[in-house]
Amino acid sequence: MSDFFIGRPVFAWVLGLVLMLAGALAISQLPVAQYPSIAPPQISITVVYPGASAQTVADTVVRPINQQMSGLDGLEYISSTAASSGAMEIDLTFAQGTDPNIAQVQVQNKLSLAEANLPVEVTQQGIKVTKSVKNFMLIIGLISTDGSMSAQDITDYIASNLQDPLSRVSGVGDFTLFGSEYAMRIWLDPDKLYKYALTAGDVTTAIAAENIQVSSGELGGLPSAKGQRLDATIIGPSRFETPKQFEDILLKVTTNGSQVLLRDVARVELGAQSYSTSALINNKPGGAIALKLAAGANQLSTETAVRAQLARLQRYFPPGLQIAYPLDTEPFITLSITEVVKTLFEAVGLVFVVMYIFLQNFRATLIPTIAVPVVLLGTFGVLSVAGYSINTLTMLAMVLAVGLLVDDAIVVVENVERVMAEETLSPVDATRKSMGEISGALVGIALVLSAVFLPMAFLGGSTGVIYRQFSITIVSAMVLSVLVALILTPALCATLLKPKMPGKTEQFRPFAWFNSGFAWTNLHYAGGVTRMIGASLWSMLAFALIAACMVLLYTRLPTGFLPDEDQAFLFGQVTLPPGATAEQTRAVNKDVVDYLLTAEKANVNTALSVTGFNLAGQAQNAGFLAMSLKSWSERPRASQSAAGGRNR
Repeated sequence: MSDFFIGRPVFAWVLGLVLMLAGALAISQLPVAQYPSIAPPQISITVVYPGASAQTVADTVVRPINQQMSGLDGLEYISSTAASSGAMEIDLTFAQGTDPNIAQVQVQNKLSLAEANLPVEVTQQGIKVTKSVKNFMLIIGLISTDGSMSAQDITDYIASNLQDPLSRVSGVGDFTLFGSEYAMRIWLDPDKLYKYALTAGDVTTAIAAENIQVSSGELGGLPSAKGQRLDATIIGPSRFETPKQFEDILLKVTTNGSQVLLRDVARVELGAQSYSTSALINNKPGGAIALKLAAGANQLSTETAVRAQLARLQRYFPPGLQIAYPLDTEPFITLSITEVVKTLFEAVGLVFVVMYIFLQNFRATLIPTIAVPVVLLGTFGVLSVAGYSINTLTMLAMVLAVGLLVDDAIVVVENVERVMAEETLSPVDATRKSMGEISGALVGIALVLSAVFLPMAFLGGSTGVIYRQFSITIVSAMVLSVLVALILTPALCATLLKPKMPGKTEQFRPFAWFNSGFAWTNLHYAGGVTRMIGASLWSMLAFALIAACMVLLYTRLPTGFLPDEDQAFLFGQVTLPPGATAEQTRAVNKDVVDYLLTAEKANVNTALSVTGFNLAGQAQNAGFLAMSLKSWSERPRASQSAAGGRNR
């Protein structure tokens, strides 16, 4: 195969350029994330049963739905939670590799069978089925800096003006609103209902009968009378909008002709649709919405699109309304990928320097250097075909592959130069003979390295998800490295290398110093090896001692699923004893945030506290905290890191 491309170097160059272009296009399409998607696909069913207890929700909603969720392809297990607020969530976890879109359709079909057995109040509220993603990508908070808006005003503004535009941004999978929008609240007085012989059902029926939108028809509609000169839509009674309109709803007419209106038995006011959750930002009234990333989406481009949408919406904000980010995962991901890319370029630069020092020939050094971007860009193309992402592990594999992939090109270049020097052949002839000698060895190197890394691709579970991309990346780089060494590198050797002129012994002085030092080091190393062989017993004892120390250190090293890194944000969770009220939970949240903004003011930037919600569920005794830390440059000490702050 090498002979074919040695005689057709332009064809080899074209293949290399095509591979690089394919990789460059793949980079622009690949999603970017910190780690691969580790969690198996989940489908979430959420619903609210107003006024019901947790036991009622479990018996009347959770159980009928769970009974229908059988026969789903790849279903691993089902978990469900029911809160005292009437909220319910069922999470269906599927096996790794299951298509979440197909799973969602199957769950929706099964859910339709259970709807006939659910309470009417539940079906009227609506049942939400989503591809569940537990991790928050971004939490957007709004604060009224001039105090002109209350927390409920801000939350209603988010629900009315930000929620829908942000949830429609490409890449946003789901959202959680900490709070609720405005609604008309009707507080019934039981004593007055009894006085007028009314029930809550009578009030509900009266409201439904009067709070309606009537389609009144059209004046002058077709077919119209001859000579008709007007066409107009008739607008009849519409839905009520003010508390006064609701207060005037007629509930009953007594036997003496007097009327019982809604205001006679209830207090009507504009309030929150639900008081189950509330949020404070830096202990100031505010509102927040948490966005979750869709499966397989590019987080960096998604956050860019979200911020662009926010910038457009911010032009219409009421005066004094300001955006805060209690949680933002994008800076750490950007920094991580940037550092890895920086390391990748540094590795390529060091490889070039080392090769130039040892080969001492710019043309010979240029050939392996050209092979590096060809192989790396081609590997990105393989990642795109495999459906992987640009993440810390795939980029780490790229960094490790740089030192391995240049070996093949160096072997080809050095052997071609040896053949030219020993047999005084032209570069083309020397390349042909050299490739005949080492082609088998190059393939053998690739097989050996693949045998080391490829088994990691067959690991199961979450561990397999993590290391599969690492394994495939480095194996793909090795295979492409061998192909480049058999196709492109021989063509470059045949065209770029020049035969050494006989009798020319001039040498660049720094190279002469390096060669002299290297020869001295080589001589003393050989002497040391000779002495170790002469004292083989002591050498083996020293080796055994070093091995024992390594085993001891290995057992003492801390273990973990993934590295614990300072991502410039922290989560907190508050759980009070059962029966605690939202007021007590809010007080605890306030104390925690006060501590963060005083004792940790040098480290904490923004703190969001949510009452009535945490990662374990929704209840009055549940609290949630999201803290964004200041940039890493402002927290230089180890004690100021996220892990250090947690351990204090």
